[in-house]
Amino acid sequence: MQNWDDELSNIMTRKMNDLIRNNSSGGGTGGHKSKAVVAAPITLSDTNFAEAINKYPLFVVDFWAPWCGPCRMVSPLIEQLATELAGKVVFGKLNVDENPMTSSVFGIQSIPSIAIFKNGRHVDGFVGVTSKSQMQTRILSHIDGRGSYGGEDRSSRRIYG
Repeated sequence: MQNWDDELSNIMTRKMNDLIRNNSSGGGTGGHKSKAVVAAPITLSDTNFAEAINKYPLFVVDFWAPWCGPCRMVSPLIEQLATELAGKVVFGKLNVDENPMTSSVFGIQSIPSIAIFKNGRHVDGFVGVTSKSQMQTRILSHIDGRGSYGGEDRSSRRIYG
């Protein structure tokens, strides 16, 4: 069984590298949103946050801290979803202790807090631990433009850019 796992991992890595190489060569986006496939959460900071949320059409941010037990429960789910939804959604993680400016801008007072950004605008989010399927459903509801409540994206506001 271990050989199958290793072989599958090698195939997935090779395919991901092919996708990244194909996206970075030719057919540029003309300065618009990035089409690069990102299969792992991006480490965010006060300095790169604005660039990240504006670079990708659908971006999910996990506001967390290393001392937070519930954050440690959510972290593996975020990593799994980042891999499974690569090409559709990009994920980022922001340590609130190390990045107080961004945390303050978004009024983060409880963690884990998950914020969903669409085209650079904060459109949705939730606080606390939830199941992977609930998280995925909530995030994917923003792909078709409806938002998680079936209508317009709520609290849509551009913070940066």
